[in-house]
Amino acid sequence: MQGASAFQEILKKHTDPRIHAFVIWEPVLFSDWAAPSTAALRRLPDLRIQQYWDKSRLLSKAMGEKDDSSIVWDYVAVYAPGAVWQDAPPKPAYADGPVVQVTSGLSDALARLTPSGRLRLAGVALDPLISRY
Repeated sequence: MQGASAFQEILKKHTDPRIHAFVIWEPVLFSDWAAPSTAALRRLPDLRIQQYWDKSRLLSKAMGEKDDSSIVWDYVAVYAPGAVWQDAPPKPAYADGPVVQVTSGLSDALARLTPSGRLRLAGVALDPLISRY
């Protein structure tokens, strides 16, 4: 949950309305047996955010999960506009995690890419998947 709160704080600093965030919640920890509660979803009140529950971790698997030790979660990635997800996700311009530890890198990527209109963001799992159209 710290990653979600940290991500919300980053979006408060980067107000470009063209940024759209996709937060993918998935079961990783023992306590993740159900979709996130309303209280958890409220941690991300920014209207640019859409939140999804991925019970089968399909996105994590598409991004390389092979077993429990390779689950992709608490992760964020920045993609260039026009990037297309086909058989596998495209190469991100920026990617790292856990989110709470990479806020400065993500913020720098947003600052560097948003003004020029060259931004498409994504992140995974308990934390954000962002995209700018």
